[in-house]
Amino acid sequence: MKYFLCCLALIHFGSGFAQDCTYTFEGQLIDFHDNSPIAAAAIYIESTQKYVTSDFDGNFTINNLCEGPLILKISHIACEDKTTTYTINSDRKETIYMEHHTEELNEISVISNGSRDVTKTAQETVLESETLNRYSALNLGDALKEVSGVSSINTGNAIVKPMINGMHSSRLLILNNGVRLQDQEWGIEHAPNIDINTADQISVIKGSAALAYGGDAIGGVVVIKPSRIILKDSLYGSSVINGQSNGRNYSISSNLHKTYASGWFATVQGSYKQNGDYKAPDYSLTNTGLKSKGLSFRLGKKQFESGFEVYYSYLNNEIGILKSSHIGSVADLVTAINSGKPYTIEDFSYDINSPKQDVTHHLVKASYYKRFKNFGKVNLQYDYQNNQRFEFDIRRGENKDKPALDLKLQTHTLQADAILDASSYFKHHFGVMARYQDNFANPGTGVRRLIPDYNKYDLGAFFTTEWRTTDRLTLDAGIRYDFNRIDAKKFYRTSRWIERGYDQLFPEFVIEELETQLLTNPVLDYHNVSASAGAKYQWNDNSTVLGNYSLSSRSPNVSELFSDGLHHSAARIELGNLSLQQEFSNRFSVTYNYTKTNFKLNLEAYYNHISDFIYLEPTGVEQTIRGAFPVWDYKKTNAQFYGIDVYAGYSLSDNWGIQDKTSFIKANDLKNNRPIIDIPAFNTINELTYKNANWNNFSATLKSEWVFEQTNFPNNNFEVFVTETQETVLLNVSSPPPAFHLFHFYSDVNFKISEATQLNVALSVNNILNTNYRSYLNRLRYFADDLGRNVALQLRLNY
Repeated sequence: MKYFLCCLALIHFGSGFAQDCTYTFEGQLIDFHDNSPIAAAAIYIESTQKYVTSDFDGNFTINNLCEGPLILKISHIACEDKTTTYTINSDRKETIYMEHHTEELNEISVISNGSRDVTKTAQETVLESETLNRYSALNLGDALKEVSGVSSINTGNAIVKPMINGMHSSRLLILNNGVRLQDQEWGIEHAPNIDINTADQISVIKGSAALAYGGDAIGGVVVIKPSRIILKDSLYGSSVINGQSNGRNYSISSNLHKTYASGWFATVQGSYKQNGDYKAPDYSLTNTGLKSKGLSFRLGKKQFESGFEVYYSYLNNEIGILKSSHIGSVADLVTAINSGKPYTIEDFSYDINSPKQDVTHHLVKASYYKRFKNFGKVNLQYDYQNNQRFEFDIRRGENKDKPALDLKLQTHTLQADAILDASSYFKHHFGVMARYQDNFANPGTGVRRLIPDYNKYDLGAFFTTEWRTTDRLTLDAGIRYDFNRIDAKKFYRTSRWIERGYDQLFPEFVIEELETQLLTNPVLDYHNVSASAGAKYQWNDNSTVLGNYSLSSRSPNVSELFSDGLHHSAARIELGNLSLQQEFSNRFSVTYNYTKTNFKLNLEAYYNHISDFIYLEPTGVEQTIRGAFPVWDYKKTNAQFYGIDVYAGYSLSDNWGIQDKTSFIKANDLKNNRPIIDIPAFNTINELTYKNANWNNFSATLKSEWVFEQTNFPNNNFEVFVTETQETVLLNVSSPPPAFHLFHFYSDVNFKISEATQLNVALSVNNILNTNYRSYLNRLRYFADDLGRNVALQLRLNY
């Protein structure tokens, strides 16, 4: 037996001694983008557990290798770690490509805390998840007001539309996970169909400099990004529970992410929230409840060289409209304005009755990208959106549960673009887009359709470039062309057709004459050219200056063209104008940014001249079978918008800090020499914050919000005859409410539950003093005060 074991040992020793370990591996590390060598990279040899380093030319050599697999783990600052395997059976020489652009890394790594800016020279502010978490129970419009210069135009408290430098609706472009939101944004009371809980970061870009997304964003672009993908095997998520005193709101949102080192990932998110009637300081705001349900998921594979993603989101909002805002005639409006409080005040209820909105939005997206050596990245994307909007009026009898407005908008978009970033100094981006929309206005409502059936075709192409001339100066420029065609079918009353002069202007649109109506087929084509150019200069280590000019043009939307009838949720007759042409905007902006250890300052100034600016304003009263209603007419003029937005933050000590956000804007009708309607008043927000990392990252903030009275407004008041009283009275629909000053409080603290679990507890109080106020930009200001005190508690569990 001993003899046998000794033989085995000798055989094994002999075979090991005989293994050929004389092979050499020579490698060179090269940047994937521009073929530049990567020096000082660490290469770990798994079989020997030793390191070698690449030289100035990216070369490295490994000697005395045995036959078999060679596993190398390569790491370099500003590069993604890379693991690669080779089979060694002879001397070998290989070129290994690495990703060496920090900007690209931000897309695929969660390690970086840097913001993902969308543009280089535009006025852009990024809201990170830490800020967005505070608004889990609210909506997009509320969250965006964290940005200086961004306000909102509201219909009550649940319908909040963001407004950037005085512009909203079709002049803002909202991008949700790479998809341009198509949700009938033309309506001033149509809130964006976005669940704020799906956003991990939001970029607000003022002006139309982001041409890759569209050339018609005269007001600005809102880019909503989901959470980043971590390239490692992990399972994580978070759950949020909110409760609020005002409206007795409760909501829950939860998300779960599964990622793999191979790049595969899956994410699911869901949310539910409900509130009942809100409360002003002195009374209940009857029928202002909200019920919202959201669901989304992402699935895909994301690696540096290629990847794909499939995304789906669903959102349903049922929103009550203040019962007292439903007027049956202009006499009701006169009474509401003069009474000072709602004519209907009922006990609290979660019930949502008419008038109300019920909106469902589906979004489906499939995208794919591929990177090519010495070229760049190519992206392909298809998306589909389905927006179903019901608006319910207070109706009687068999029509009680039938919507007064029933619109279904379906949108298909196909787009492709390429980013050429092989050079460290130049970056080019170009692409094309094709879009088709089908809008169906259900005639079964029994109410004259406000918006007609139509098909819309959009084609677009763009080219942008960035040039980093020096370490301090970056230039960018771009141009975009868009073609829009609207093919509509609409019935006009013959009297309206003649009244508007269309019989002389557009006789070719009439395809059938009925007894009292005309069936028309307007086909309208628009050609739009947009351009942008800017510079960013790093003045010194603390100061940066940005300058940007943008030319943009926007085709009139379907509401501005075709509105013709009673808009029930707005309680007014809206009249479109077929003669409207494109708006042309010339916007100049300058930004100065100063950053030092304990002080930050950001000044943004702008001037925007808009030719053929389209606006809606009251012009009189029209009698219908339901009574007399105010008439709002779409008009055009030349306008100028100018203003300045300020942000300043100063750290008084390690624990105490103050900050200020102030906005000033003026907007004038240059043809008629008078102000533009619905422009935010001067406002300033000041905060005092205390933070203590040793107290479980405790923080507390006291906020002062001071909104001045808008004194720059057009006087559209007019006299009306009230049949009930047989009197002629002044209908004051123009005068803004007085200034108001509110105090708010916010505090949060973190508790570590385990190594991977953390609980965040946040408490906030809005309108601490329960102040009575009305906002000029709340369309229901005629009927009721704004919200009273609201105490909110939020529990966020990250795991």
